[in-house]
Amino acid sequence: MRTIQGVGVSAGIAIGTVRVLAAVDYAVERRVIDDPQAEMDRFRAARDTAVAQLKQLRDNVAAEFGENKAELFDAHRLMLQDPDYAECVEGLIAQDKVNAEFAVKSVAEQFAAMFAAMDSSTMQARAADVKDVSRRVMNVLQGKRDSTAQDGSVQGDAVQNGIVQNGTAQNGESHIIFAEDLAPSETAQLDRAKVLGLVTAKGSANSHTAILARTMGLPAITGIGDAFDPADDGHVAVIDGTSGAVFVDPDEATLTEYRRRKAEAEEHLSLLRKLKGKPTETKSGQRVHLYANISRPSDAAAVLANDAEGIGLFRSEFLYLEREDWPTEEFQFDAYGQVAQEMGDRPVIIRTFDIGADKQVDYFNLGHEDNPALGYRAIRICLTRPEIFKVQLRALLRASAYGNIAIMLPMITSVQEVRDAKRILEEAKSELRGERIDFNESIQIGVMIETPASVIMADELAAEVDFFSIGTNDLTQYTLACDRQNPSLERFADPHSPAVLRMIQMTIEAAHRHGIWCGICGELGADLSLTDTFLRLGIDELSVSPTSVLPLRNVIRNH
Repeated sequence: MRTIQGVGVSAGIAIGTVRVLAAVDYAVERRVIDDPQAEMDRFRAARDTAVAQLKQLRDNVAAEFGENKAELFDAHRLMLQDPDYAECVEGLIAQDKVNAEFAVKSVAEQFAAMFAAMDSSTMQARAADVKDVSRRVMNVLQGKRDSTAQDGSVQGDAVQNGIVQNGTAQNGESHIIFAEDLAPSETAQLDRAKVLGLVTAKGSANSHTAILARTMGLPAITGIGDAFDPADDGHVAVIDGTSGAVFVDPDEATLTEYRRRKAEAEEHLSLLRKLKGKPTETKSGQRVHLYANISRPSDAAAVLANDAEGIGLFRSEFLYLEREDWPTEEFQFDAYGQVAQEMGDRPVIIRTFDIGADKQVDYFNLGHEDNPALGYRAIRICLTRPEIFKVQLRALLRASAYGNIAIMLPMITSVQEVRDAKRILEEAKSELRGERIDFNESIQIGVMIETPASVIMADELAAEVDFFSIGTNDLTQYTLACDRQNPSLERFADPHSPAVLRMIQMTIEAAHRHGIWCGICGELGADLSLTDTFLRLGIDELSVSPTSVLPLRNVIRNH
């Protein structure tokens, strides 16, 4: 057995025979031409054909996966129609008297290098997009036809290897595809009946290829690098799109374990098919919004895969915890914007960083505390170090122009803390207006209810914000005076305590008195033994781990 570690970009397990895709040679001969104008006309005609092909591909993707996922190919068409792109190609033809194919390839490499050099991972991923659209133009110029053509003829690595729609798989079997790379347009045309999963040497979680794989429900792993070996063709492999692990020629123990995991996943998928798109509503008509919790942008894929209605808690502190220095505004904007775009119209509630207590970051220089659970953390850091807080708020506001983002403040104990945070938020808004940067002017603000103080002040807090979200982990800790990091207190830290449940009830009632909604985003939200209690208390929203969404929806719908 050979074990390879890549980057999991689309969850799921696949077990099957490997099919290695031979890379298509995109070498282009440089030729000197006599009539630059005729060559420019030839380029324009090829570009127009490529734009028409992308329109057809866009319509195909929209029909199968929805308008939101089809927007990628609108972006590809805009790339081809960008005046700068065309001017560069035509300028090279006119100046150097070179053939159109060579000019297109040269400009593609120039633009791709420019994108790859940017700080934003989202923009870096666009390098693959500009290469993809340029290859499409080159194929037209060279007489190669696309699978979206009327006659069904095809082009590209995946296409030429017969795994796209209308292609023919070897022996009619399905395979795990190993490739150097896959273009977004190729991925969109894959025949899912013939493909079990994808493994590529190159690529990233932010690439459109990865996003499409998640949309199509294909387990996918990128970044195996030099471990990519064409000799693996025909061998049996197991791939885990969550962990990024690849096992070529797996031993019997590995096969047995992954067959078990796959069976569990298929049972979960059966529940998904039964409940996908169904409202989270009791038999009596009580509606509950069912969201999911995430820690990283890549987790958004699991939210969509499990059919959550939105993200109820994006723990933004992980953007800080996983770095050795301050995350810049651009880095954060990129992360939040990526999730907002991937979620489309679904709500994305992002908690401002909850650093401190059990989540220590060296570069914050917080210093030693005898009791960090009651110490300098979360909103307390934000309000005493506003220069750090404002960087995050600016990034959140900028990202709000790309989706349905809301901001949530953690560890609130007083009305003044909320007002101080809103003042800094208004400063950030004013700065962005002055810089003519778009954001959602009416972005919603909510607070975490995690302390007895916030429960007691819930009526006053409700007048200041748009929603409450109860963090039951900390609420239990602070209500019962039990450090949740202390294992010897486990028997005393009972989240089912009547004191905790009464705190939850008081919060919900205060929210409803003031016309705002109230949710739960702590672990207690997924406790099926309490679902009936939460429904009786009138909870409006539950946000749980992605894998808890469907079992919880099932219980609520049968209530």
